[in-house]
Parts: sequence; structure tokens; C-alpha cells
Amino acid sequence: MDTRHRIAVMASGNGSNFEAIAQACTDGRINAEVVLCVCDCPGAGVIERAARLGVPVLVVAPRDFGSKAAYENMLADRLDAEKVELVCLAGYMRIVGPTLLDRYEGRIINIHPSLLPAFPGAHAIADALAYGVKVYGVTIHYVDAGIDSGRIIAQAAVPYEGNDADELEPMIHHTEHRLYVDTINRILNDK
Repeated sequence: MDTRHRIAVMASGNGSNFEAIAQACTDGRINAEVVLCVCDCPGAGVIERAARLGVPVLVVAPRDFGSKAAYENMLADRLDAEKVELVCLAGYMRIVGPTLLDRYEGRIINIHPSLLPAFPGAHAIADALAYGVKVYGVTIHYVDAGIDSGRIIAQAAVPYEGNDADELEPMIHHTEHRLYVDTINRILNDK
């Protein structure tokens, strides 16, 4: 009998955090299986990554539903069908609404490329660069009704004194991949 935990990853883009999580499950660093990748952007790079790693993908355009609630009910029904214990947002560029939050309260986490509460929102790295900070970072938090406002689970600093996003972003991603894997492991081990 498989005693691994069941997780889903929701992503909208390239999927490097998805791949880091899926690979960590495959090689045993996380005692879990990624049973579903949800992508809301047909053509996103995460779809190819999931296919290559053998993870089932649900590609769905929210605009094809009559309402956000209908879209989120469909997602929650699919997550229920897959017996998902933890939902990991990994570059999922939609605000999670009350329908999904009500059904998965306390079981949805997100990764964000700043030391929250500083620089919430979609442009955290650019905003931090524009502000001129010297310590960037990564935060993992529970998802709530706000934008990057949920209870913080873990953070890691990324010292950087330059001003080049192309140089900084890979440093942030490297820290994200390590911190997300470690944090998922910790959450699942506490269950």
C-alpha cells in the first residue's frame, strides 16, 4: 500500500517550482506524490514539464466557466477525486477565491519571491529592485482571501547588491526550489 501523501501543484507559467517539487517526490526527498498539475494557461511551459515527468495535467481556462465559483468548484471536485491533501501554488497567477478556500482551508500554500509582508503582488522582484533593497528573499505562506497576506510558514533571505533582474532571478529561483521542498516536507511530516 502506498503511504505517500498526495499533493497537487497549480501553476500558470514555466513550472520550475513544479519540477523541483515533482522531482523531490520522485527521488524521495518528499514523502509524497504529485497526483495532479493544474494549469490555467494553455501553452504554458509547466504542461510540457508535467508530461515529461509523468504527472497528470488538468489544463483549464477559467474564462470557459460561467463564474469564478463554477471554475473553483470544478477544481475542488477534481482535487477531491484525486484525494489531494495539500495544494501548492507555484507561479499560479490567479487570486484564489472563497469557493476553493472554503473547501481547502489550511491546505493551500503559496511561494512568493520576496520577504513578505514586503512587496506583495505579481511584480515583487521588480518592485524590490526599484526600491533598492540589499536583501531579497522568498516566503512560503498559507493562502487566504488577501494577496500574499496569509500566515507565513517559512522565509529565506537572498543577499544581493546588484540591480540586474536577469542576475537576481536565478538566485531567487534556486532559493525557492530548496525552500519549497523543505517546507512541503515539514508540513506533510506534521500531518
